[in-house]
Amino acid sequence: MTGVAGTTGRWQTLRERIPAPLADAGLVALAALDVWLNLWNETSQGLALAAVACAALVFRRRFPLTVLLLTLPVTLLEDVVVAPLAALFTLAVRSRDRRLLAFCVTLAAIATAVPSPLDVAGAYDRPWTLVYFGYPLATAAAPVLLGQLVQARRDLSRRLVEIEEAKDHERELHAQAVLARERAQLSREMHDVVSHQVSLIAIQAGALQVAAKDTGTVEAARTIRSLSVGTLDELRTMVSLLRASGGDATELTPQPTLADLHRLVETSGIPVELTGELPATVGTPAQRALYRTVQEALTNVRKHAPGAAARVELSHDTDEIGVTVTNAPPTRPSLPLPSARQGLVGLKERADMLHGTFEAGPAADGGYRVRMRLPARQN
Repeated sequence: MTGVAGTTGRWQTLRERIPAPLADAGLVALAALDVWLNLWNETSQGLALAAVACAALVFRRRFPLTVLLLTLPVTLLEDVVVAPLAALFTLAVRSRDRRLLAFCVTLAAIATAVPSPLDVAGAYDRPWTLVYFGYPLATAAAPVLLGQLVQARRDLSRRLVEIEEAKDHERELHAQAVLARERAQLSREMHDVVSHQVSLIAIQAGALQVAAKDTGTVEAARTIRSLSVGTLDELRTMVSLLRASGGDATELTPQPTLADLHRLVETSGIPVELTGELPATVGTPAQRALYRTVQEALTNVRKHAPGAAARVELSHDTDEIGVTVTNAPPTRPSLPLPSARQGLVGLKERADMLHGTFEAGPAADGGYRVRMRLPARQN
């Protein structure tokens, strides 16, 4: 069956490469050669039917059933095969009516096997018509089966293309949803940071407004406080819109920082070694980015490297702070879980927003390594 499918595929490819007019001209020439080699009834009637059968093949793509009917009369007088078989093949490729195809196969077999009433002399040369009916029937069925196979392959190819397009679209939608969720998370985290700082500005402006002596300073402090309060209201409105777009009720809960890193390691469910430390002056956005890096890396270890141990290294110098999570190779086979690597994409976006770098890839010992580096001073 595989060999037949492969032959059909090569035939389909060859048909697609040859221009239609050239293929029709070649088929007409082949049918004419078949008639010439098997021409034994050189009457005007036989020649006319042969010419009609050969010429009709030019229109087989537009009128396959009509062309088939035009190629059958010549088979009553001549032992030709190319024209009717080509017409049957074209009809099978273009028609989905199985009953019509069965009728045409039977009709073609009858036209080939039954002696022609137009040729009395030829009738005596074809004895035992019913006995020899099986051979013409099989001969007529062969191009129909081949044509149906070509049609099924064409439908399957078209369906596979549609499925692949649908899968690509689904992957794109999934990626967009993950990135949108990650960006919403980043927006909420930035809201926490900015609202805290703006609140301090508003408090300081209020204090300045009370303590200032001159009118200009009081007015400036009042303006600063008013702008700060307006900014806070806009931030709360933005977060409310994010929640209304599909978030849950826990979106405004305090976000984790490096202070929660030890608990994350302890509850990860895998053996993890935590080394190094970071200065207390690390900004809140950087703390959350580093925390999310460790969280995503440990999640991936559980999913894709069962039984492997992990090492979390915190590092810092005068210019950069960072975290590196490295896991050993898995000690047992992992289950095939779906993964689009969108978590790593979200971490890359976090690093870009904070003007840092993010790397993820195989480690030297066959494990996997995830690293994020951020500037020590955030603008």
